[in-house]
Amino acid sequence: MSTDTHIETVLIHGGFDHDTQTGAVNVPIYQTSTYKQHSLNSPTNGWEYSRTGNPTRAALENTIKVLEGGEAGFAFASGMAAISAVLMLFRAGDKILVSRNVYGGTFRVLDKIFTRFNLNYELVDTGDLKKIEERITPDVKAIYVETPTNPLMEITDLAGIAALAGKYGIISIVDNTFMTPYLQRPLSFGIDIVVHSATKYLGGHSDLIAGLVVTAAGKGLAEKIAFIQNSTGGVLQPFDSFLLIRGIKTLGVRMDRHVQNAEKLVDYLSAHQAVSRVYYPGLKEFAGYELNASQAVNGGAMFSFELKKGYDVRKFFNSLKVFTLAESLGGVESLACHPATMTHASIPADIREQLGITDNLIRLSPGIEHIDSLIADLENALNESRR
Repeated sequence: MSTDTHIETVLIHGGFDHDTQTGAVNVPIYQTSTYKQHSLNSPTNGWEYSRTGNPTRAALENTIKVLEGGEAGFAFASGMAAISAVLMLFRAGDKILVSRNVYGGTFRVLDKIFTRFNLNYELVDTGDLKKIEERITPDVKAIYVETPTNPLMEITDLAGIAALAGKYGIISIVDNTFMTPYLQRPLSFGIDIVVHSATKYLGGHSDLIAGLVVTAAGKGLAEKIAFIQNSTGGVLQPFDSFLLIRGIKTLGVRMDRHVQNAEKLVDYLSAHQAVSRVYYPGLKEFAGYELNASQAVNGGAMFSFELKKGYDVRKFFNSLKVFTLAESLGGVESLACHPATMTHASIPADIREQLGITDNLIRLSPGIEHIDSLIADLENALNESRR
């Protein structure tokens, strides 16, 4: 395993360098459910059943552990399976403070599933540390943060959240899907747990569904998540683990292009007569710009914008030819999303309105196509959307 500290090198060599049995430079796909034991209670090299552990999945889990700088990594069958496993750390009667415009799927599983087991939550502005502290009562056991948030890109102070969690003896959790460890490493700021929808940038090719969890050392979290993963069984399969390892190897070069395209599109849209507002942490006038710059490499590749009155959102989406109207993000192809009816449809309309997730809000995930193609596509769609 490489000891190089350059993340571009670690992406390729940090988690798996070669197969010790054959010398293969790519991790083999161990497509097996079980393993021969030489005698009673004597698993071969520790492998006994692939729900508990699989060499291909283990290589992936080690990779994300190294990239995030954690104690242990865990791979799940989806991002929501990963988030659900983390939520299983808590007991009935516990409460979690959650970023107010959190991903709709996270809201849904909390609101519709875990509340049935008396795990409570409260949506808060995690960008305001004072407000968070005011809401920390004895039943609060965790703070769950997205930074940037989805889809309004609000920024949270990672070091500040970690300090609050330490002060009150609660767990800090960060969804790092938008930034990836290439641009932001929450554990380095004292955060306890990082989660990823690895379906997105880490996989990068819209060809798999996966979730990852990384735990920091010191609170026994690795042992607890390992027990939950094995007990509930929502593990990532060997072939998908292989695909995800392959995707991670090119994360650096892909993210560089994603961000480059995003920055140019933001500049274009910020000056466009059809656009009333752009939400992007890389804009100097954006409210969270300075804070984001202090904890992330750049503004990332995700952004949202609002169409002015007089422009039709439906016509805009129907006119796109390069951007694809679709759920998800982070693939090599550019995707466009309508949060109010897609990613955040599970959030009640009144809450969406309060948060600013309006019907005119559009979220873009620029791919790695030529920038001129992307600008031309948006220009055409904006012109066609004029009422």
